[in-house]
Parts: sequence; C-alpha cells; structure tokens
Amino acid sequence: MSNIEKLISIRNFTSEHHKGLVSLIFVGNWIISRHQAFFKQYDITMQQFNILRILRGQHPKSASINTLKERMLDKMSDVSRLVERLRKAELVERKSCELDRRAVDVKISVKGLQLLKTIDEEIGALEDTLKASLTEKEVVQLNKLLDKLLSTY
Repeated sequence: MSNIEKLISIRNFTSEHHKGLVSLIFVGNWIISRHQAFFKQYDITMQQFNILRILRGQHPKSASINTLKERMLDKMSDVSRLVERLRKAELVERKSCELDRRAVDVKISVKGLQLLKTIDEEIGALEDTLKASLTEKEVVQLNKLLDKLLSTY
C-alpha cells in the first residue's frame, strides 16, 4: 500500500494518472499548509511574501500592480489588497505612477528588506522535508517532470 493510499484511505484509484494527480494535490496542499504556518510567525501570508520577493528583485526600482500580478505564484491573488496590507505594515511604499495617474507603483521599504533578510535565514527549514526525502538526482528528476507538466499550462 502506497503512502497516499494510507493517508487518505483510498485503495482503488481509477488509474496511475488518477493516483498521481491526487498525490500532487495532496502534497501541494501539505506544502502550502507548512508554508502558511511558517509565514504566520512573521505576520504575513505566502502571497505577501511572494510580493515582497518580487519587489526585492526589482529593488531599487518599483513595480506596477500589473507586473506583480503577472509574476505572482498564486494567480488568484488580489494583488491590490495584498499590497495595501503590506503598506499598512510599512513593508512597501506605494504611490501613483508619474506617467499614468491611474497606475500604482510599489516599492519595497527598508523594513520590508529587513523582514526578508530575517526570513531568508530561516526559510531553509521548509526545504528540509524535500532534502530528507529526495536525493539531488531525484529532485532534478522531479523538477524535470514538473516542468513537463507545466508545458501544458
């Protein structure tokens, strides 16, 4: 009996593809849950962390809301709302775009950069499960397989 069969008490999948899909969903939700718990200690969400990382990559330049939307891992995120919460926490600065007053430019603040530096020192713990479960060769294979799946995205 496989781990997924034990964890969700299902013995008969309709096919190996069905079993693989259920396993991907289960593992994805498990990883998201671990990330949510990790970021809770910093009083931010995974999506807010993603925005901060994007903005750090742009630093010292700013990014538009549309740029953030395009680069987000979670495409269903309400970026404007997330940015407003980050602004209230003083982790980002936001201002009207000089070229287009309807657009908004967002820039990471010094406080935001400091928070990411702190998180960077501890985030490796989230990779430990993957490191403990898969060899380097296996994780390369996993990345290739996931990339192959993403080619249909």
